[in-house]
Amino acid sequence: MPRACLLLLVPVGLVLGLVGTGAPAAPPAQPNGNALAKQLDAVLDGPDYKHATWGVLVADAKTGDTVYERNPEALLAPASVTKLFSCAAALVAVGPDATTETAVYQRGVVTEGKLRGDLVLVAAGDLTFGGRTRDGKVVFRDKDHTYANSGLGECELTGTDPCAALDDLAKQVRAAGITQVDGEVAVDDRMFARTRGSGSGPDVVSPIVVNDNVIDILVTPGAKSGDPAIVTTRPESAFYQVDALVATGDEKATAAVQLLPLGANQFAVRGTVPAGGKPLVRIYPVDDPTQFARTLFLEALRRNGVKPNAALVRQALTVLPVKGDYGKLTKVAAFTSPPFRDAVTVTLKVSHNLYASTMPCLVAAAKGFDTAEAGLREQRKILEKLGVDVAQVSFGGGAGGAPADHVSARATVQLLQGMAKRPEWDAYKAGLPVLGVDGTLSGVGDDGPARGKVFAKTGTLVWFDAANDRMLLKSKALAGTMTTKAGTALHFAMFVNNVPLPAGVGPGREGKALGKLCEVLYDAGP
Repeated sequence: MPRACLLLLVPVGLVLGLVGTGAPAAPPAQPNGNALAKQLDAVLDGPDYKHATWGVLVADAKTGDTVYERNPEALLAPASVTKLFSCAAALVAVGPDATTETAVYQRGVVTEGKLRGDLVLVAAGDLTFGGRTRDGKVVFRDKDHTYANSGLGECELTGTDPCAALDDLAKQVRAAGITQVDGEVAVDDRMFARTRGSGSGPDVVSPIVVNDNVIDILVTPGAKSGDPAIVTTRPESAFYQVDALVATGDEKATAAVQLLPLGANQFAVRGTVPAGGKPLVRIYPVDDPTQFARTLFLEALRRNGVKPNAALVRQALTVLPVKGDYGKLTKVAAFTSPPFRDAVTVTLKVSHNLYASTMPCLVAAAKGFDTAEAGLREQRKILEKLGVDVAQVSFGGGAGGAPADHVSARATVQLLQGMAKRPEWDAYKAGLPVLGVDGTLSGVGDDGPARGKVFAKTGTLVWFDAANDRMLLKSKALAGTMTTKAGTALHFAMFVNNVPLPAGVGPGREGKALGKLCEVLYDAGP
């Protein structure tokens, strides 16, 4: 799909996990024909949606009875609500408590601490790979660093060590008695075929993921206007080169920082940040996660008392072991991932596009295949078993930004109904953003009556309308589960497509509209 020019911060088509053709169809007769329907209709039929299309379905979670509907079977772009489907399939295929082991093998003989052969790190699809863990728990920020180039405001770093897993592996290699490696240090990334994801942020989908396959750039203003800003990066590595020159402007100045590609793994940082402002986060996605991880592993080995003789930046064309032969080699280190439910939580809470794009690949691997396309076909089978009418879904990827990604409100509610009957439901629901509390629903309905009562996945897809110098909100979406003031549990899906936004108006306006719909359901629902 056409993508946002994220480095230059020019919005073209952003697939975000945020909340907020022809004239709309006449509202159907509602099951109860009551005040609730009138209040919901008042929002959906507002003047801002003259050219838009709504698809809405609200159902009683216990009985399945329809509470409200509007075009429930229309195929609409769901944006990041797509992640509900990819994460559900992955939870079923992989299991919420499953862990993966990223292992390091020696190929050769160790004599007096010297390995006369190779070290091979075998990627296992660990999405967080130690880089989000603090005190044994996986952590996240409501505005994830992978969105830092999308103009969404103050994205934050977790403050964790992106190379924690690599350092742990390196220490184990040293503890195994290896102090020098004469051969190659390689990364085996053959778990599944590399592909491209859809959506903002890093998009190279690979079974090896370190720091979400990005280089973080932190720009801290100087003490006063005119001072140079302080630019730091993480993880620090010889893998890349950065030329930074950012000025500190007036306190009222608007932050304007650009990342300019200069060559392979070379970029410049230019711009201005306001004096007294918070440190600004930007990211530089890496094009080759395997080489990135290999360089970082070599550096981790050096930090931890192991001397590798391999070239730092570029892996030699070493023939990797036959996959079935690893059982014959000596395993010298292993890092175990957190339970898979933790990766799903991060994916849903912050709407992590890279993780979501990897989910079909993990489904494929769990079923004995190695491509994202095979994973999507397996996902279809899982959805069908969950009771989803698969004729009402269309997916080209796992994140929600592929042109093919379309679903109906009915299929989405069917998904929620099917998952609610399965043992994975608790992990699934726990991963959803909570209205007014966390993730992409933090800051939405903070002081409203439904705060803390709505667990839902958000979605936003925006295109730039150059002809009219405005944004076209292709999709604003919200789907999940909630409990009304009367104590009734509901499953719901709300999509609005093709909303022209006036100059200066962002998709947050529709985020508030969706929040309003939730408040109406909470107050006036059954």
